[in-house]
Amino acid sequence: MLGRAAGARNRSAHRDPTRPRTTGGRPNLGYSYLHTAVDDHSRLTYSEILPDEKQHTATAFWTRAQAFFTQAGITVERVLTDNGSCYKSRAWRNLLAAAGITHKRTRPYRPQTNGKVERFNRTLLDEWAYARPYRTETERRQAFPQWLHTYNHHRGHTALGGQPPATRVPNLTRQYT
Repeated sequence: MLGRAAGARNRSAHRDPTRPRTTGGRPNLGYSYLHTAVDDHSRLTYSEILPDEKQHTATAFWTRAQAFFTQAGITVERVLTDNGSCYKSRAWRNLLAAAGITHKRTRPYRPQTNGKVERFNRTLLDEWAYARPYRTETERRQAFPQWLHTYNHHRGHTALGGQPPATRVPNLTRQYT
């Protein structure tokens, strides 16, 4: 069973044993990375579990995230990221520039600056990642899409007067109630 305590004791708790991989000739232990985008106004969240934090992975994620927000009727004007190398790459800069999006970065070592994503991560840990014991990492991953749907469409948020994010996005309230 993989819960908070087991994960702390066992580094392989975050490894997907069904996906042995190599990266650049080095073995990759199969760690997963959550890439997340949160809309500032609605708190609507798009998130994916991906194999790394490389520039091509981040840019592909952003392309899908931007399409998700566009379909929801949200126009992205600015993107706030941490100072990870994938967000300092030319590929990232060019992708945002081509879409007319301003890129802003958080101050180094100040996670408070990225508060909405940090709060989402805390909620995610409590309500999905360690909410119950999972038998495998694959089982945990399979539970993620349903949890994210619940987070966006059914879970009330204090900052939104107890309403879920989808209530602030008219295109979503008609599609996914």
